Amino acid sequence: MKKQFILIIFFSYQLASLAQDGRIISQASYHIADSSIKQWQKTVPDLSSLLNSINIYSIAYSSDGLKVTGYFSEPKKEGKYPVIIYNRGGNRNFGALSDGQIIRILSIVSSWGYICIASQYRGNGGGQGREEFGGEEVHDILNLIPCLNAIKKADTSRIGMWGWSRGGMMTYLALTKTNKIKAAVVSSGMADAFETTKRRPEMDTVFSELAPGYFLNRDSVLRARSAVYWVDKICSTTPLLIITGSADWRVSADEQMEMVDTLYKLKRPVRFQLFEGGQHNLSEFFNEVNETTKLFFDKYVRDSLEHPQMELHGN
Repeated sequence: MKKQFILIIFFSYQLASLAQDGRIISQASYHIADSSIKQWQKTVPDLSSLLNSINIYSIAYSSDGLKVTGYFSEPKKEGKYPVIIYNRGGNRNFGALSDGQIIRILSIVSSWGYICIASQYRGNGGGQGREEFGGEEVHDILNLIPCLNAIKKADTSRIGMWGWSRGGMMTYLALTKTNKIKAAVVSSGMADAFETTKRRPEMDTVFSELAPGYFLNRDSVLRARSAVYWVDKICSTTPLLIITGSADWRVSADEQMEMVDTLYKLKRPVRFQLFEGGQHNLSEFFNEVNETTKLFFDKYVRDSLEHPQMELHGN
């Protein structure tokens, strides 16, 4: 009887812990594989010294009562640092956070003097639940914000967001639900699911497999994942930097330009950079993309500067 009572207490504690959304359940040091370091050494020549200057952790945290997994990186040096939430692309295992993304995004962002935190989204990387490709897993992003309270080096008053590809869609969705993001960068980000499925019919399969209600009301499901139709719902005080390549076959630059055009008409703070001949991951412009992104985050997140006056003005 005593053993059963202890088991009941244990499982009750576990359920209560998971119910606390935004609570880090577990955290462990993470080390990049030597083979990954060798693979990325040419792209990031100072990679070894960069990795020696930061700490990387794998985490599990609670979101909607589910255990969700992710990673964060931070400078080793003591201090308080601004934060960038990174939203990964792809779906399920495709595009999942791996050594490559940890090096290319999290590690480099932390070398700039930021904490960088990212979610695998529910159902991925050993997490519970099931992602909906732009559905309820947006909570997995938002619940990273309270997670930051447990990271002693995190300055929770200075938070930015960076989304790539599908992560761009997730960034737009998150920005309809919070005003805590001081600036956001969207790289090669999906903004019009109708355009995406028109050019890439195979994406219909992804939506049909992951998005609830797809067969009942396809238009409603795609519209809910297409920021071009609800730009006015995006936080008006969050400056946006939209970056894309003109040779991207996965997410057309047309989507980005349509998004920028709508933001411009609404007089929203937006900056746009089109890289000529750039593919989806913009690898041809690796350093330039990083430089552009860093300058934007430094201005609006690190230094907390206000965005410029958007109404017509001047001499």
